[in-house]
Parts: sequence; structure tokens; C-alpha cells
Amino acid sequence: MSSTPLADTVAALLPRARTELAELVSYASVADERQFPKSECEKAAVWVADALRAEGFQEVALLDTPDGTQSVYGWLPGPEGAPTVLLYAHYDVQPPLDESAWLSPPFELTERDGRWYGRGAADCKGGVLMHLTALRALREHGGAPVNIKVIVEGSEEQGTGGLERYAEEHPELLAADAIVIGDAGNFRVGLPTVTSTLRGMVLAEVRVSTLEGNLHSGQFGGAAPDALGALIQILASLRDADGSTTIDGLDTSGQWPGLRYPDEDFRRDAKVLDGVELIGKGSVADRIWARPSVTVLGIDAPPVVGATPSVQATAGALVSVRVPPGTAAEQAAEALTAHLRAAAPWGAKVEVTQRGSGQPFRADTGSPAYTAMADAMREAYGEELAVAGQGGSIPLCNTLATLYPRAEILLIGLSEPEAQIHAVNESVSPEELERLSLAEALFLGHYAASKSAGGAA
Repeated sequence: MSSTPLADTVAALLPRARTELAELVSYASVADERQFPKSECEKAAVWVADALRAEGFQEVALLDTPDGTQSVYGWLPGPEGAPTVLLYAHYDVQPPLDESAWLSPPFELTERDGRWYGRGAADCKGGVLMHLTALRALREHGGAPVNIKVIVEGSEEQGTGGLERYAEEHPELLAADAIVIGDAGNFRVGLPTVTSTLRGMVLAEVRVSTLEGNLHSGQFGGAAPDALGALIQILASLRDADGSTTIDGLDTSGQWPGLRYPDEDFRRDAKVLDGVELIGKGSVADRIWARPSVTVLGIDAPPVVGATPSVQATAGALVSVRVPPGTAAEQAAEALTAHLRAAAPWGAKVEVTQRGSGQPFRADTGSPAYTAMADAMREAYGEELAVAGQGGSIPLCNTLATLYPRAEILLIGLSEPEAQIHAVNESVSPEELERLSLAEALFLGHYAASKSAGGAA
């Protein structure tokens, strides 16, 4: 990264970013009151609101969204006639999972081997600090050259749609010429990347019932229908022998036209054990960016420790399906529900409840904002911009694209493969935080110049 006054300012701000990221990571802001108290999310939201006020933002507000969570909004006016850029991140995080598997406490930012570890460090509390650092650097060099709106969501990880519905009810609030979603990531550390597509998501809970109550497996096993066994058969039907997703009604033939993802790189990124095969057909990029995929997220069943010799009367599972652009979430939900019911053996009773959804997204990579971002990334990284897909979902993107069809939407962020988001030992690269903060600051300048030449939307 070349030394320029702006780059030097960003570098000087990095220790402050680390201190503040540690504060934000310390809040166990999992937007699920069954696991963590709501007060942790409230503390994180207040922290973000206070940070925006300290940077001179106006109209800072904690927005009560329909799903019972809060999003944080702020407005920072720029020069008269300048375009408006919306910066997005989220402060809610995934649960820490097996805390004993963390090498350091999940809600205590810890430096190790040149990375900062903690839940949310990359996804997406680091994104909050990326936005703040970029704006702070610009403030020391004359201020932001555009109007800035910031929205920091409180329930992105749960897929409950609170901010989407709030935006639909208040369509003027997030209107902007360009939108930077700080919740994606580079294809690899040091390779500047924008994400052009996102898979959508359907989350469904399936409940299987076969008996009025559990039975002794010695007395009744062999004839009494086992709900857990039925559930296992149902879940197994979602994949074929090589692991390809096989949900009736979903197209599994999509092909990714751009960036390649070699098998050996994916095995390393995913930490696949030696001797274990990858699943599915086609290239890795096809499988994770252009085709649907099913994942069993959890199963309600007796744990091994303490299990009794019983035929189970009921069992349940939480199933996620990711779908590429071209397949609507509603279509995927209908297909999944029909498949789960049709796959039930022995006439087992099956109840399917939708728990969340989000539409897939495709960006316009030929827009002026992408040109401005490509220039900014080249300056910050000394590398040409790469365009990749992402297998994850950010439901808000499609809502924003529908509400503001002329807005240019870009996806960048800190969730590169080594970050291990959603897994234990999540971390962020401080070098990536520094370079992306610089890139965002440069982008805002380039974008302002391009809109000044062509007129704001």
C-alpha cells in the first residue's frame, strides 16, 4: 500500500479502531433472546449510535424494527449538491457455538498470529469500524465529499427481516445514489474484491411425529415407527449420493461465468480433512455461487449422553436452502416444503414452518460506482479489482434494489476465507481493515468526482 497523506491517516487511526472494535465485540449481541439477553443487543446499538454522534452525524436514531430489534441510523450532510452514499453494516452476530473450541474468549477481542479474534470481528462489527475509520480519515482531509447515511442493522444474522420491513414502511429513509454494503469480503487476503451476486436463503423448521409418546425400544422397536428415523430419511433425501442438492423443483444446473475457485484452494479455506471429498458436481464456483445448496443446521433429538432406550415419538430439524439469482425465495420455500412432506416414510406426520427468508441478489457491475470502487481498490491494494459471487445472503440488498432501482449497490467487507465467519475462532485481518478503510475513503472521493461530472441521480 503506497504512502499518501490519506493512507497515513488511516494507518494512524488503526489503533483506535482496534480499541473500539474490542468494545463492540464485548457485547454478546446475538439477536435471539433464547440464547442471550436482549440487553446485549441494546448495548451494541447504543454504542453505534454514540459513535455516530461523536462523528458529527445528525438525526441519529435507534429504529424499532418490526421483528423487535433495533437498527441504528445517522445522517452526515456533505457539500451542497453532492450525491448521497448509504453505508451499511450490522452489529448482531452469530452465536459463539462451542465456546470450549475457541482459543480465546469469543467476546473478548484477542490478537494472535497477526489477526484479531472475536465473534463479530469480521462479520460485521469490523464493518462498522471500517465505515467509521474511512469517515474519520476523510474528516482530517477536508471532510466527506458526499452526503453520508449510515444504517447498522440489529437482526441480519437471524434473517427475520426487521430492517427490510422498516425500510419498506419508510422508503425515503435509506434513499441514496450509491449503497456500500460492508458485509461481504475479499476472495482472498490482499485481493480486492467486490461481490456481484448473493444467494438467497430459506430457513425452515421441520417437525416429524409418529407416536403419541416415546416407547421402550425393546418392547416396541422394530414395528413402532421411529420419528427420529423418519426425520433422518427425510433429511437424507435432500442430497444424492455425491452430496448434490436434490430438492424437487429447484434448478441445479447453474454455472458461474467469472472468477475460478480451485478445488485445492477451497479445501484449504474450508479446512476439509484429508481424505474427505468435496460434495456436489461442477466447479466449486458453480456449487457455491450459482446453484442451490441445502444445509441441516440443527436437529432436535436426545443427546448421546443421557439417552434412553426409546423409540422417539417426535423429532425436528432446522434446514437452510441457499438459492442463486434467478430463483425466488418463495419458489424455494414452496419446493422445500413440498419435498420434505413428500419424502416422509411410513405416513409420518410432517409439519414445516418457515423461519426466515431472503431474496437472491445480482448487482450491476458496469455502473459508475463500480468504476470508482475499482480505482479506489487499485490505489489501496496495488491490485486490480476482482468480481466474485458469495454463497451467503444479505436479504436487505434486494429490498434496497426494489425501493431504489437507480441506486448503485456495491458489496465489500472483511469476511475473507481466513476470517472463519459463523465458525469458532472468527477473526479479522487488521491489514484488511486498514486497506478497506482506505479504499472506502478513496471511493467516496472518486464517486463524488464522477457524479459532479455527470450529475447526481
